[in-house]
Amino acid sequence: MKHLLLAVLTALVMCLSAGVAPAGEPASRPNILFVLIDDMGYGDLSCFGGQRVETPAIDRLAGEGLRFTQFYANAPICSPSRVAFTTGQYPNRWRITSYLDNRQANRRRGIADWLAPEAPSLARFLAQAGYHTAHVGKWHMGGQRDVGDAPAITAYGFATSLTNFEGLGERLLPVFEPHKDGREFDHGPTRMSGELGGPIRWVERHKVTEGFVDRALKEMKAAGESGKPFYVNLWLDDVHSPCQAPPGLRGDGSPVANYLGVMKEMDRQLGRVFDYIRSEPKLRENTIVLLASDNGPERGLGVTGGLRGSKGNLYEGGIRSPLIVWSARIPKSAAGSKNEKTVLAAMDVAPSLLALAGVPAPEGVAFDGMDMGEALVGRAMPQRGTPIMWVRPPDRPGPNNNWPDLAIRDGDWKLLVNRDGSRTQLFNLADDRAEKTNVADEHPKIVERLSRQVIEWDRSIAGEAKSK
Repeated sequence: MKHLLLAVLTALVMCLSAGVAPAGEPASRPNILFVLIDDMGYGDLSCFGGQRVETPAIDRLAGEGLRFTQFYANAPICSPSRVAFTTGQYPNRWRITSYLDNRQANRRRGIADWLAPEAPSLARFLAQAGYHTAHVGKWHMGGQRDVGDAPAITAYGFATSLTNFEGLGERLLPVFEPHKDGREFDHGPTRMSGELGGPIRWVERHKVTEGFVDRALKEMKAAGESGKPFYVNLWLDDVHSPCQAPPGLRGDGSPVANYLGVMKEMDRQLGRVFDYIRSEPKLRENTIVLLASDNGPERGLGVTGGLRGSKGNLYEGGIRSPLIVWSARIPKSAAGSKNEKTVLAAMDVAPSLLALAGVPAPEGVAFDGMDMGEALVGRAMPQRGTPIMWVRPPDRPGPNNNWPDLAIRDGDWKLLVNRDGSRTQLFNLADDRAEKTNVADEHPKIVERLSRQVIEWDRSIAGEAKSK
């Protein structure tokens, strides 16, 4: 209760200080649907070069919208990545640098049990401006495992929510078919208990996305009936292992075959949402759809399109994500094109969408991300004015502890380095997207500058986070 009261008071103070009207805003404010796919690789979608499975609904979205080839998650793992999308800030500011687990595991790794409710929230700012806000799908920013006293999802500005076992409130939970050896898949009794907030509805694993899509459609229709624009998160979790595709899409039954079957079914279900938006003139002319992945793929399942690395590390395969934006605001001359010049990050999404909606952030909120709204709707291809920096999850050291602690991208340069300044790796991504050739020895001044910058940033953020 104290978390909810704090969130409500914070929202009221922000609303008053910003002079934001709580309702009745112009109809020109865009509806926003944000589709976030869990653990999908940069090279999995056929519109991004994938050849293993066809994704026609997503391909059509890309063909009518824009593809961004230099978009980054702000972490190579789920919880911190989602914090950046939500807050517009680096996730380590809120002591979330890896996936949220049980209390003991969180303490051991030095991370919070949940995102602090006083953190900036895109949904909260839009709700203050009169939006109908709903979170549908995976949350994983509090309320997982044995953490039953986290703030509800509604404490972050969502009017309603439907999530999975990694959040509190109404939940849609999967029933897994037995393993080949006869064992039932078990998430653990505590985190699946109704004691952690309900109501709970159980469905077969391969029908979870269908259930989330059903709810997203319901929320869009509810917004229309209330005369409000909507902001709806549709954060799908079925691409995350263990994958169970619908019967008939499982191929030889292997993990990879199930992964590809899940991708195919997910695309089919998303087609229902996209078709609904196209079929309603008011939605077709005034909705922005974003589609991305939260981080790179799990090794052995998704593919990175030739990028080095995967989920958990700071090489391109772990942090670069496909991004598709669809909107009637995109000039017809740009529809179906690729933006290969603008470097974007997850923390840019909140300030960019607020700008496109004409909603000012409350006074005192400082985003780490940039307003890239003009790029998202194809009106410009701006160059990034500030670097992007990353922290490796503390529980992902890599084989033989050889994964770098930190990374920074500045222009075409990307540097990876340990916190003590050792084992520097420098790549020119314009020439070496796959990070095959370390050119650190050839550019000592660049190495020194970027190493100093990212190490100082890490120390500064860590100090601020400890004081919260």
